[in-house]
Amino acid sequence: MFINKDLNDKFNPVTSHVHNTYSKVDGSGAAIVIIENDRVVTENYWGSHSKSLNARTTQEDTQFHVASVRKSYIGFAVAYAVHHGYIASIDDLVTKYLPELDTSLLNGTTLRNLLTHTHGLMEIDGEISREFALGQSWAYRGINIHLLTKIVKKTTGKTVSQILSEQVFQPLSFTESGWYAESNDKLAEVIREPGEPNWHPYKSTDGDQMNMYVSARELAYWGYIHLKEGFINEKQIVDKEVLKLATTLQSPKLIDVDLPQNGFLWFVKDLPAQKSEIGELVPKGSYQILGYTGVAVLVIPKHHVVAVRMFNSFGSPAGFDYLPDIRSFGDTVMRCL
Repeated sequence: MFINKDLNDKFNPVTSHVHNTYSKVDGSGAAIVIIENDRVVTENYWGSHSKSLNARTTQEDTQFHVASVRKSYIGFAVAYAVHHGYIASIDDLVTKYLPELDTSLLNGTTLRNLLTHTHGLMEIDGEISREFALGQSWAYRGINIHLLTKIVKKTTGKTVSQILSEQVFQPLSFTESGWYAESNDKLAEVIREPGEPNWHPYKSTDGDQMNMYVSARELAYWGYIHLKEGFINEKQIVDKEVLKLATTLQSPKLIDVDLPQNGFLWFVKDLPAQKSEIGELVPKGSYQILGYTGVAVLVIPKHHVVAVRMFNSFGSPAGFDYLPDIRSFGDTVMRCL
Protein backbone atom coordinates (compact mmCIF):
# COMPACT_ATOMS: atom_id res chain seq x y z
CA MET A 1 0.00 0.00 0.00
CA PHE A 2 1.25 3.47 -0.83
CA ILE A 3 -0.25 6.92 -0.26
CA ASN A 4 1.11 9.89 -2.21
CA LYS A 5 2.84 12.62 -0.25
CA ASP A 6 2.08 16.33 -0.28
CA LEU A 7 4.18 17.48 2.66
CA ASN A 8 3.39 20.94 3.98
CA ASP A 9 3.50 22.99 7.18
CA LYS A 10 -0.23 22.98 8.02
CA PHE A 11 0.23 20.60 10.95
CA ASN A 12 3.50 22.06 12.24
CA PRO A 13 1.91 22.71 15.67
CA VAL A 14 1.15 18.97 15.93
CA THR A 15 4.74 18.14 14.98
CA SER A 16 5.90 20.51 17.74
CA HIS A 17 3.48 18.89 20.17
CA VAL A 18 4.83 15.40 19.44
CA HIS A 19 8.42 16.61 19.69
CA ASN A 20 7.62 18.27 23.01
CA THR A 21 6.16 15.03 24.35
CA TYR A 22 9.24 13.20 23.05
CA SER A 23 11.41 15.53 25.16
CA LYS A 24 9.39 14.68 28.30
CA VAL A 25 9.26 10.88 28.09
CA ASP A 26 12.22 8.58 28.48
CA GLY A 27 12.62 7.41 24.89
CA SER A 28 15.30 7.45 22.23
CA GLY A 29 13.12 7.75 19.12
CA ALA A 30 9.84 9.23 17.89
CA ALA A 31 7.80 9.77 14.75
CA ILE A 32 4.71 11.52 13.42
CA VAL A 33 2.65 10.79 10.30
CA ILE A 34 -0.53 12.65 9.34
CA ILE A 35 -2.79 11.83 6.42
CA GLU A 36 -5.31 14.40 5.19
CA ASN A 37 -7.58 14.06 2.17
CA ASP A 38 -5.79 10.95 0.85
CA ARG A 39 -2.29 12.48 1.07
CA VAL A 40 0.52 12.15 3.59
CA VAL A 41 0.92 15.78 4.61
CA THR A 42 3.23 15.43 7.63
CA GLU A 43 6.00 12.90 8.25
CA ASN A 44 8.90 13.34 10.65
CA TYR A 45 11.32 11.04 12.50
CA TRP A 46 13.62 11.75 15.43
CA GLY A 47 16.36 9.97 17.32
CA SER A 48 17.40 6.34 17.17
CA HIS A 49 16.27 2.81 18.03
CA SER A 50 17.99 2.79 21.40
CA LYS A 51 20.36 4.76 23.60
CA SER A 52 23.25 2.57 22.56
CA LEU A 53 26.21 4.07 20.74
CA ASN A 54 25.78 3.80 16.95
CA ALA A 55 22.13 2.72 17.29
CA ARG A 56 20.12 2.67 14.05
CA THR A 57 18.51 6.00 13.19
CA THR A 58 14.71 6.20 13.44
CA GLN A 59 13.36 6.16 9.87
CA GLU A 60 10.44 5.20 7.64
CA ASP A 61 10.76 1.44 8.19
CA THR A 62 11.43 1.67 11.94
CA GLN A 63 8.88 -0.46 13.80
CA PHE A 64 7.78 0.69 17.24
CA HIS A 65 6.33 -1.51 19.98
CA VAL A 66 2.66 -0.46 19.89
CA ALA A 67 1.58 -1.92 23.27
CA SER A 68 -2.21 -1.56 23.66
CA VAL A 69 -2.64 -0.20 20.13
CA ARG A 70 -2.56 -3.91 19.23
CA LYS A 71 -6.08 -4.07 20.66
CA SER A 72 -7.43 -2.35 17.56
CA TYR A 73 -6.11 -5.29 15.53
CA ILE A 74 -7.70 -7.74 17.97
CA GLY A 75 -10.94 -5.75 17.68
CA PHE A 76 -10.77 -6.24 13.93
CA ALA A 77 -10.40 -10.01 14.36
CA VAL A 78 -13.44 -10.13 16.66
CA ALA A 79 -15.45 -7.99 14.21
CA TYR A 80 -14.39 -10.37 11.43
CA ALA A 81 -15.66 -13.34 13.48
CA VAL A 82 -18.98 -11.58 14.15
CA HIS A 83 -19.51 -10.45 10.56
CA HIS A 84 -18.84 -13.92 9.16
CA GLY A 85 -21.07 -15.66 11.70
CA TYR A 86 -18.44 -17.45 13.74
CA ILE A 87 -19.72 -15.41 16.69
CA ALA A 88 -23.50 -15.05 16.66
CA SER A 89 -23.68 -11.81 18.66
CA ILE A 90 -21.49 -9.72 20.95
CA ASP A 91 -24.37 -9.96 23.43
CA ASP A 92 -23.69 -13.69 23.73
CA LEU A 93 -22.37 -14.87 27.06
CA VAL A 94 -18.64 -15.44 27.22
CA THR A 95 -19.34 -18.89 28.66
CA LYS A 96 -21.16 -19.84 25.44
CA TYR A 97 -17.75 -19.90 23.77
CA LEU A 98 -15.60 -20.71 26.81
CA PRO A 99 -17.79 -23.08 28.87
CA GLU A 100 -14.86 -24.08 31.05
CA LEU A 101 -14.98 -20.71 32.85
CA ASP A 102 -16.69 -20.18 36.20
CA THR A 103 -20.29 -19.25 35.30
CA SER A 104 -21.04 -17.81 38.74
CA LEU A 105 -18.00 -15.54 38.64
CA LEU A 106 -18.68 -14.26 35.13
CA ASN A 107 -22.35 -13.82 36.10
CA GLY A 108 -23.75 -12.88 32.69
CA THR A 109 -20.60 -11.32 31.22
CA THR A 110 -20.96 -10.85 27.46
CA LEU A 111 -18.53 -10.25 24.63
CA ARG A 112 -19.82 -6.66 24.55
CA ASN A 113 -18.57 -6.24 28.11
CA LEU A 114 -15.14 -7.59 27.12
CA LEU A 115 -14.92 -5.33 24.06
CA THR A 116 -15.86 -2.18 25.98
CA HIS A 117 -13.90 -2.76 29.23
CA THR A 118 -17.13 -2.97 31.26
CA HIS A 119 -16.70 -6.62 32.35
CA GLY A 120 -15.44 -5.91 35.88
CA LEU A 121 -13.03 -8.85 35.84
CA MET A 122 -9.38 -8.88 36.80
CA GLU A 123 -6.69 -11.56 36.82
CA ILE A 124 -3.77 -11.83 39.24
CA ASP A 125 -1.33 -14.75 39.06
CA GLY A 126 -3.76 -16.71 36.93
CA GLU A 127 -6.69 -16.26 39.34
CA ILE A 128 -9.77 -14.43 38.03
CA SER A 129 -11.76 -12.26 40.42
CA ARG A 130 -14.43 -9.59 40.14
CA GLU A 131 -13.42 -5.95 40.59
CA PHE A 132 -16.87 -4.40 40.19
CA ALA A 133 -20.38 -5.53 39.29
CA LEU A 134 -20.93 -6.38 35.65
CA GLY A 135 -21.56 -3.35 33.46
CA GLN A 136 -21.48 -0.91 36.38
CA SER A 137 -18.15 0.75 35.62
CA TRP A 138 -15.13 0.75 33.30
CA ALA A 139 -11.58 -0.51 33.86
CA TYR A 140 -8.63 -1.13 31.55
CA ARG A 141 -7.44 -4.66 32.31
CA GLY A 142 -5.75 -7.44 30.34
CA ILE A 143 -8.06 -10.35 31.02
CA ASN A 144 -10.64 -9.30 28.42
CA ILE A 145 -7.97 -9.37 25.70
CA HIS A 146 -6.88 -12.83 26.80
CA LEU A 147 -10.45 -14.09 26.61
CA LEU A 148 -11.23 -12.42 23.29
CA THR A 149 -8.18 -13.89 21.54
CA LYS A 150 -9.15 -17.34 22.84
CA ILE A 151 -12.70 -16.91 21.54
CA VAL A 152 -11.45 -15.77 18.12
CA LYS A 153 -9.22 -18.83 17.77
CA LYS A 154 -11.86 -21.24 19.05
CA THR A 155 -14.65 -19.95 16.81
CA THR A 156 -12.75 -19.23 13.57
CA GLY A 157 -10.01 -21.83 13.80
CA LYS A 158 -7.55 -19.02 13.06
CA THR A 159 -5.32 -16.87 15.23
CA VAL A 160 -5.63 -13.09 15.36
CA SER A 161 -2.41 -12.73 13.39
CA GLN A 162 -3.63 -15.15 10.69
CA ILE A 163 -6.86 -13.18 10.26
CA LEU A 164 -4.98 -9.88 10.00
CA SER A 165 -2.49 -11.34 7.56
CA GLU A 166 -5.18 -12.78 5.30
CA GLN A 167 -7.63 -9.90 5.48
CA VAL A 168 -5.33 -6.86 5.62
CA PHE A 169 -1.58 -7.32 5.59
CA GLN A 170 -1.25 -9.52 2.51
CA PRO A 171 -3.89 -7.78 0.33
CA LEU A 172 -2.33 -4.38 1.06
CA SER A 173 1.32 -5.55 1.05
CA PHE A 174 2.00 -4.59 4.65
CA THR A 175 5.51 -5.67 5.63
CA GLU A 176 6.06 -3.51 8.73
CA SER A 177 3.20 -4.70 10.94
CA GLY A 178 3.23 -7.91 12.95
CA TRP A 179 4.00 -9.92 16.06
CA TYR A 180 7.64 -10.86 16.64
CA ALA A 181 9.22 -13.60 18.74
CA GLU A 182 12.75 -12.38 18.06
CA SER A 183 14.28 -8.95 17.64
CA ASN A 184 15.67 -7.60 14.37
CA ASP A 185 17.38 -4.38 13.31
CA LYS A 186 14.12 -2.64 12.31
CA LEU A 187 12.53 -2.97 15.76
CA ALA A 188 13.07 -0.03 18.09
CA GLU A 189 14.02 -0.99 21.63
CA VAL A 190 11.47 -0.25 24.36
CA ILE A 191 13.16 2.21 26.73
CA ARG A 192 12.12 1.53 30.31
CA GLU A 193 12.19 3.68 33.41
CA PRO A 194 14.77 2.69 36.08
CA GLY A 195 13.33 -0.12 38.17
CA GLU A 196 10.75 -1.16 35.58
CA PRO A 197 10.75 -4.89 34.76
CA ASN A 198 12.19 -5.94 31.42
CA TRP A 199 9.80 -6.29 28.51
CA HIS A 200 8.83 -9.96 28.16
CA PRO A 201 10.25 -11.76 25.09
CA TYR A 202 6.99 -13.49 24.09
CA LYS A 203 7.47 -16.44 21.76
CA SER A 204 3.92 -16.60 20.43
CA THR A 205 3.25 -14.77 17.17
CA ASP A 206 -0.46 -15.61 17.19
CA GLY A 207 -1.47 -12.04 18.06
CA ASP A 208 -2.37 -12.97 21.63
CA GLN A 209 0.67 -11.40 23.32
CA MET A 210 2.18 -7.93 23.71
CA ASN A 211 4.87 -8.26 21.05
CA MET A 212 3.41 -6.30 18.15
CA TYR A 213 5.57 -3.82 16.26
CA VAL A 214 4.38 -1.44 13.54
CA SER A 215 6.03 1.36 11.58
CA ALA A 216 4.60 4.87 11.83
CA ARG A 217 3.56 4.86 8.19
CA GLU A 218 1.81 1.48 8.39
CA LEU A 219 0.01 2.51 11.58
CA ALA A 220 -1.19 5.58 9.69
CA TYR A 221 -2.26 3.30 6.83
CA TRP A 222 -4.11 1.13 9.37
CA GLY A 223 -6.07 4.19 10.48
CA TYR A 224 -6.59 5.19 6.85
CA ILE A 225 -8.09 1.78 6.00
CA HIS A 226 -10.70 2.40 8.69
CA LEU A 227 -11.25 5.97 7.52
CA LYS A 228 -11.91 4.76 3.97
CA GLU A 229 -13.99 1.80 5.20
CA GLY A 230 -11.69 -0.58 3.32
CA PHE A 231 -12.14 1.09 -0.08
CA ILE A 232 -8.54 1.56 -1.21
CA ASN A 233 -7.29 2.47 -4.70
CA GLU A 234 -10.82 2.30 -6.12
CA LYS A 235 -11.33 -1.25 -4.78
CA GLN A 236 -13.11 -2.69 -1.75
CA ILE A 237 -10.10 -4.53 -0.35
CA VAL A 238 -11.08 -4.86 3.31
CA ASP A 239 -14.65 -5.67 4.33
CA LYS A 240 -16.52 -2.44 5.02
CA GLU A 241 -18.89 -3.94 7.59
CA VAL A 242 -16.05 -5.37 9.67
CA LEU A 243 -14.41 -1.95 9.93
CA LYS A 244 -17.70 -0.21 10.72
CA LEU A 245 -18.47 -2.71 13.48
CA ALA A 246 -15.06 -2.12 15.05
CA THR A 247 -15.35 1.68 15.15
CA THR A 248 -19.05 2.10 16.02
CA LEU A 249 -20.07 2.82 19.62
CA GLN A 250 -20.74 -0.50 21.41
CA SER A 251 -20.57 0.50 25.08
CA PRO A 252 -23.57 -0.35 27.28
CA LYS A 253 -25.24 2.46 29.17
CA LEU A 254 -23.19 3.11 32.30
CA ILE A 255 -24.04 4.71 35.63
CA ASP A 256 -21.16 7.17 35.20
CA VAL A 257 -21.68 8.96 31.87
CA ASP A 258 -18.17 10.43 32.05
CA LEU A 259 -16.45 7.06 31.58
CA PRO A 260 -14.70 6.31 28.24
CA GLN A 261 -16.72 4.90 25.35
CA ASN A 262 -15.62 2.06 23.08
CA GLY A 263 -16.31 0.26 19.86
CA PHE A 264 -14.50 -3.07 19.36
CA LEU A 265 -11.76 -1.93 21.79
CA TRP A 266 -11.24 1.37 19.90
CA PHE A 267 -12.06 4.46 21.97
CA VAL A 268 -14.86 6.29 20.16
CA LYS A 269 -16.11 9.85 20.48
CA ASP A 270 -19.84 10.00 21.07
CA LEU A 271 -21.43 11.89 23.95
CA PRO A 272 -19.20 14.22 26.03
CA ALA A 273 -17.28 12.24 28.67
CA GLN A 274 -14.86 13.82 31.13
CA LYS A 275 -12.69 10.69 31.36
CA SER A 276 -12.39 10.18 27.61
CA GLU A 277 -8.86 9.99 26.23
CA ILE A 278 -10.00 11.85 23.09
CA GLY A 279 -9.58 15.64 23.05
CA GLU A 280 -12.55 17.92 23.70
CA LEU A 281 -12.27 19.59 20.28
CA VAL A 282 -12.26 16.29 18.38
CA PRO A 283 -15.70 15.81 16.79
CA LYS A 284 -18.25 13.07 17.34
CA GLY A 285 -17.63 9.99 15.20
CA SER A 286 -13.86 10.08 15.66
CA TYR A 287 -11.96 7.16 17.18
CA GLN A 288 -8.54 6.58 18.69
CA ILE A 289 -6.37 3.99 20.36
CA LEU A 290 -3.36 4.52 22.61
CA GLY A 291 -0.53 2.33 23.87
CA TYR A 292 1.61 2.40 27.02
CA THR A 293 4.64 3.27 24.90
CA GLY A 294 2.93 6.57 23.98
CA VAL A 295 1.98 5.32 20.52
CA ALA A 296 -1.40 6.54 19.27
CA VAL A 297 -3.54 6.67 16.14
CA LEU A 298 -6.43 9.14 15.89
CA VAL A 299 -8.98 8.96 13.05
CA ILE A 300 -11.23 11.97 12.37
CA PRO A 301 -13.66 10.99 9.59
CA LYS A 302 -15.41 14.37 9.57
CA HIS A 303 -12.18 16.01 8.38
CA HIS A 304 -10.65 13.03 6.48
CA VAL A 305 -7.66 13.00 8.82
CA VAL A 306 -5.50 10.28 10.39
CA ALA A 307 -2.84 11.34 12.89
CA VAL A 308 -0.20 8.98 14.29
CA ARG A 309 2.48 9.54 16.88
CA MET A 310 5.13 7.01 17.89
CA PHE A 311 7.57 6.79 20.80
CA ASN A 312 9.70 3.97 22.17
CA SER A 313 9.30 4.96 25.82
CA PHE A 314 7.67 2.73 28.43
CA GLY A 315 5.10 4.25 30.76
CA SER A 316 4.90 7.73 32.21
CA PRO A 317 7.95 9.24 33.94
CA ALA A 318 7.49 11.29 37.11
CA GLY A 319 5.66 14.52 36.41
CA PHE A 320 4.21 13.40 33.08
CA ASP A 321 0.48 12.72 32.79
CA TYR A 322 -0.38 10.91 29.57
CA LEU A 323 -4.12 11.69 29.66
CA PRO A 324 -3.92 15.50 29.29
CA ASP A 325 -1.10 14.98 26.79
CA ILE A 326 -3.05 12.68 24.46
CA ARG A 327 -6.14 14.89 24.67
CA SER A 328 -4.00 17.88 23.79
CA PHE A 329 -2.57 15.94 20.84
CA GLY A 330 -6.05 15.56 19.33
CA ASP A 331 -7.05 19.12 20.14
CA THR A 332 -3.87 20.41 18.47
CA VAL A 333 -4.76 18.46 15.32
CA MET A 334 -8.19 20.10 15.36
CA ARG A 335 -6.78 23.62 15.77
CA CYS A 336 -4.83 23.09 12.55
CA LEU A 337 -7.96 22.38 10.53
